[in-house]
Amino acid sequence: MNAELRAWLETPFAGYAYSYPHKTAYRELEPRRLADVWQDEPRDALFLYFHVPFCEMRCGFCNLFTESRPKQRQQRTTAFLDALERQAEVVREELGELGFARMAIGGGTPTYLEPDQLNRLFGLARFLGAQNGIPTSVESSPETATPERLQVLADHDVTRVSIGVQSFLDDEVRRLGRAQNRSVVETALDRIRQHPFELNIDLIYGVQDQTPDTLDTSIDAALQWKPEEIFLYPLYVRPLTGLGRSAKPGTDDWDRHRLELYLHGRERLLQAGYVQRSMRCFRRADASRSGQPPYRCQEDGMVGLGPGARSYTRNLHYSFDYAVTGPAVREIITEYIEQTDFRHVRYGAIVGEEDQRRRFVIQSLLWHEGLDLERYHARFGTHALDDLAELRALTDAPWIDFGDAHVQLTPEGFAYSDALGPWLYAPRVRRRMAEFELR
Repeated sequence: MNAELRAWLETPFAGYAYSYPHKTAYRELEPRRLADVWQDEPRDALFLYFHVPFCEMRCGFCNLFTESRPKQRQQRTTAFLDALERQAEVVREELGELGFARMAIGGGTPTYLEPDQLNRLFGLARFLGAQNGIPTSVESSPETATPERLQVLADHDVTRVSIGVQSFLDDEVRRLGRAQNRSVVETALDRIRQHPFELNIDLIYGVQDQTPDTLDTSIDAALQWKPEEIFLYPLYVRPLTGLGRSAKPGTDDWDRHRLELYLHGRERLLQAGYVQRSMRCFRRADASRSGQPPYRCQEDGMVGLGPGARSYTRNLHYSFDYAVTGPAVREIITEYIEQTDFRHVRYGAIVGEEDQRRRFVIQSLLWHEGLDLERYHARFGTHALDDLAELRALTDAPWIDFGDAHVQLTPEGFAYSDALGPWLYAPRVRRRMAEFELR
């Protein structure tokens, strides 16, 4: 490896590259009409995403776009749904007939909405063309996984419920800036398992004073409910969050601590019969997913509705403004609620040919299937190793397999996903991210 790459990889925790370009690379745009943005885009296998920007509390590590415990809750959430309905009507008028292969409702905590409000949200999905039965995932929390809300999800054929537990140990949860009681978590998991949903449980490693033994306690507790998936997330302390305003947890060798916990948790899940699909995602080996309609995030588009949602076309990613602090988030949500023109895109990132290539490589390489070089060539007419000098620089890395048809991370290589993703960002995108002023 060259010296620059070696220095970059000194920490495996540079940043979570779940999307490219990153949202902090978005900027104000000259207004563009939705119909023009989507004019030449395939619309038969899209991802539909609803963002519900409300939670019962804001965890200390969270930098998601969400408002906790809004004043005049019913009035605020109803006004949000009114705006969401206006946006959905415009999307249908501008984009015409749409076909969806996947749907997700995230946030925030979508199950913060009351049962009748959740019904209304699913009604908007059907209005846009999302059929019952497509793979649909909904985020929840222990406090909001009530029988009434879960019944609404079941009535609308939701296939997957993801619940943010983070830790089954109350003292670890408190160190994350989260008020949570294990008995409430266990009750919520029992309720979810009364339905045929797939279950995902989110856990976090890297908490202050966390040890391999305490991580095992949480993993073993989660395994009692036989979740189809478990996501292991490294703790990041981000600016302007609750933890970001306090001292950084852990010690000077926090990276080593997180890596040790990751490797330990990974091994525990593999021994329990789970298969690693990405750095974070572990899926139970006997939980099949046959018969699902095809969707490839590297190539297919996404239609996002709500103030924190992003939409993806080949040439443009767009959304609304982004913030972290409570006052700034509330201001943006209010602007969304009062929005009268959903017909134009005003904020986002233009995705040129170079960024399309980088996005394809990043979102392929960090997943278990790896980068399909022939599919890349069919899409772009060029060779990935010729296009990306940063990818060529990885050919000497010991934890990446460069084959004739695929480039794949080895099991050891997954640990460096959060360094490899940002390494493959265009320098221009890195600069825009660094220049972004968080508020």
